[in-house]
Amino acid sequence: MILAALRAPATIIVALLSMLAMACLALGIAVPASARPLIDCPLRNQPYSIDSPLIDILLNPAARAAMDRTNPALLKDLPSFFGGTTVPTFSVILSVRKAAAWRNIPPEALVTVDRALRAVPLTAAGKTARCARYDIAPQPLALPPGKPRLLLFEKMTGFRDDPSVAAGHALFVDMARRNGWALVVTDKGGAITPANLRHFDAVIWNNVSGDVLTLRQRAAFKAYMERGGGFVGVHGTGGDPVYFWDWYTDTLLGARFIGHPMAPQFQDARVSIESTPGGIGQDLAPGWTMKDEWYSFRASPRLNGASVIATLDEASYAPGELHMGDHPIAWTRCVGEGRSFYSAIGHMPATYAEPHYVRLLEQAVSWAAGTGKTICRAGKQVAARPGS
Repeated sequence: MILAALRAPATIIVALLSMLAMACLALGIAVPASARPLIDCPLRNQPYSIDSPLIDILLNPAARAAMDRTNPALLKDLPSFFGGTTVPTFSVILSVRKAAAWRNIPPEALVTVDRALRAVPLTAAGKTARCARYDIAPQPLALPPGKPRLLLFEKMTGFRDDPSVAAGHALFVDMARRNGWALVVTDKGGAITPANLRHFDAVIWNNVSGDVLTLRQRAAFKAYMERGGGFVGVHGTGGDPVYFWDWYTDTLLGARFIGHPMAPQFQDARVSIESTPGGIGQDLAPGWTMKDEWYSFRASPRLNGASVIATLDEASYAPGELHMGDHPIAWTRCVGEGRSFYSAIGHMPATYAEPHYVRLLEQAVSWAAGTGKTICRAGKQVAARPGS
């Protein structure tokens, strides 16, 4: 039987290993996390389609063949920057539909592609390949002394700009040291569990890109926020072309990224501070001018209940077709009892040393950790109790 298994196709071997691991778990036999079948990765059982991440098509020979057969132009001379299958890679944050739009392939040309992709069988090997970019191994976290208690989360499967990630990392580490805050750093989704999250006042997502949490991890983080946790998201954390978790974009962030100027990519722009209940940035009013990569969004998060802290003066730079009118660039939201802050500023490494921005982020982290002027109750900001 062993010899027969060794001669079997990879798909059969994967299926046998998955069945063995699942049987062990059912019988109560300990199985290392690395050997467990990852059965709760978000897209594991979804049919392939033009709305699948491009990486899933590239990882499956049958799916790729279906695309090549129905529309050879889609993958022909695929640009290297979004055609990789080793994470982090841009193909994680592009759907087939979005990649086609970027290549000026009309939507009507995708009808037969979508039909062919949906006919591709969901095999054990295909599911395993889809789930490989997630992780479930337990991550015990040792908390140093200090309060508030912060988790700096830095897992990226999509776009990763090492200089900006490193600069953001250095800023938050230094910020915690200066203020006597407890800071723990992880780049593993396995750290996002109810048992771990209950120890932290806020979780900081430093330029996180790509779909990085399994379904259980998503549920743990969503419950953490709704029950009174804190979230700070910086720049790339809200800058993926395509997302596969609607709660994250529409509720936690409250806005969907549509692009940034490229001619030039980095421009000086005026950041204007608004008055907010939480008071974040008030000592920075009326604002300042700085250079960065400026995100635009499908609609203002103000329309989705956000408390806007800072906007961009679009007359101070050239947004081109990405003009928004009302152009928020940093804001807060209440998610149940939880406190959410997002800033789209932060691509250039020098941004994380700009004094105004450092001050803004420091106040935002304090607010998200529950030590600001306001807290969240049933989705609304209310004044914090004295001494709370």
